[in-house]
Amino acid sequence: MKPVWLSTIFLTLAWCTGYAAVQRAPFNVRAFGATGNGTTKDTAAFQKALDTCAAAGGIVLVPAGNYLIGSIQLKSHTILLLKPDAHLLGSPDLEDYPIIKVRWEGKWIDGHRALISAQEADHIAIIGPGKISGNPALGGRQMPRRPVLIEPINCTNVEFKDFTTEQHSMWSIHPTYCENVIAQNLTIRSTGGNGDGIDVDSCQHIRIEGCDIATGDDCIALKSGRGLEGYRIARPTEDVLISHCTLADSIFAGIGIGSETSGGIRDVRIEDCKFTRARTYAIYIKSRPGRGAFIENISATNLEVATAPGGFLRVNLLNSGIQDPEPVPGDEGIPTAKNYRFRDVKVDCGTLVDAASISPVKPLDGFSLVNIHGTCRKAITLANMTRVELRNIRVTGYEGPFLTQTNVQGVGLEQTGN
Repeated sequence: MKPVWLSTIFLTLAWCTGYAAVQRAPFNVRAFGATGNGTTKDTAAFQKALDTCAAAGGIVLVPAGNYLIGSIQLKSHTILLLKPDAHLLGSPDLEDYPIIKVRWEGKWIDGHRALISAQEADHIAIIGPGKISGNPALGGRQMPRRPVLIEPINCTNVEFKDFTTEQHSMWSIHPTYCENVIAQNLTIRSTGGNGDGIDVDSCQHIRIEGCDIATGDDCIALKSGRGLEGYRIARPTEDVLISHCTLADSIFAGIGIGSETSGGIRDVRIEDCKFTRARTYAIYIKSRPGRGAFIENISATNLEVATAPGGFLRVNLLNSGIQDPEPVPGDEGIPTAKNYRFRDVKVDCGTLVDAASISPVKPLDGFSLVNIHGTCRKAITLANMTRVELRNIRVTGYEGPFLTQTNVQGVGLEQTGN
């Protein structure tokens, strides 16, 4: 019987290049001069293999070995296939990562190109079961922005499947301005602040499925630009499904929505996920006046939240994130919030829900908590909401009132939690 990953490759190759390419011999990086000895830089050999493959479409094959590389660029109709025991190691030398325009904290700035980059490419994929590691010496917040691990920009039809990543104090996977992205069965590990797992930035039609993510910062973050720049560009992050993932973070949130939201974020579904550790909140929806745009249609179902000392859910639309030097002015700059729905959640957490930081000028329209059970140290605080539904909330262990509310309208507000 063929290994599962070989069947995955057959299907992905047909998807990326058409069935005519299925029988084509792969482009083995060793045939282009890669040594895989872990000390000789194999960047040129990898790029030559990728460029040759892109002319015809097909697979760039990386056999077992330790490949020391600087930034390489993936092009259309190409699969980068990392066989078992294939390990890509990022070079420690910044000059191996060219300076390009990148999105960073909601702004387009100069930054070092990713270890694996793609720009304006169509039908590309990275398939495991190999491993990709960034160089730990290159993390941090120094400018120009340090290289992330994997960064497709303006790409369509992108697949990341079945590989492992390792990174320190820098984002791991950062699709920007992309459409139709699948991240499936990935094992993502990072350490240190700024060590996000997957950051989705002004992208549409995203599927993050079956991933095991343990990070030094947000496991998954959804963003769409900051201030007038992001507001004028108006490229939302929308149609996102996060399902069957296991999430653990050491510094911030399991899933962060914001705080860069000036292009808008909408139609996000979180389903069948386990939060095994959340340093602050399992789910944190965050923005501030000056962002503008909207955060709407956010739903989460069938979640298990354990070891979350901050809590299960926080909604902070008043003061999260850096204020932009050119904010969206006036009431137009207050983000619109609508339709947040959470149901079938098992919790063991600090605060169950902290959703008090919402502007009375633009209340959250539509908020529901249904079928929530478990333990918490503090229960629910809500402010400035309409069309609220609280139903079948059964939690124990909390101190103080079950529900604290200010300017809240809806049903179930007499819930006691017992």
